[in-house]
Amino acid sequence: MKVLFVCNQNENRSKTAHDLFKDVFETKSAGLFKNQFTGDDLAWSDLVLVMEDFQRDEIANRFPSLYMQKQILCLDIPDIYHYNQPELVELLKSRVNEILSTHQIAF
Repeated sequence: MKVLFVCNQNENRSKTAHDLFKDVFETKSAGLFKNQFTGDDLAWSDLVLVMEDFQRDEIANRFPSLYMQKQILCLDIPDIYHYNQPELVELLKSRVNEILSTHQIAF
């Protein structure tokens, strides 16, 4: 499964998620406002996990036709963590596992 993690800057949350799950999924990470992802990144993905709900709306605005073809889910993780911060790592593990089981996503 190809998972794209998206946050604002791709410095802390999505970068940590990418590194944390790279041995479980094929992963990429991107930021909406820095290190921006492209339509190619979105097209590449099977699943997009955003950190905050407004990021899903931003993706819909930028890539409306691709957005309709993708499963984009929110992890609901605020922008208060640093890269690889232990609390962030634990929260990511918990939220990703919850998403996978709730939405019955196989990998």
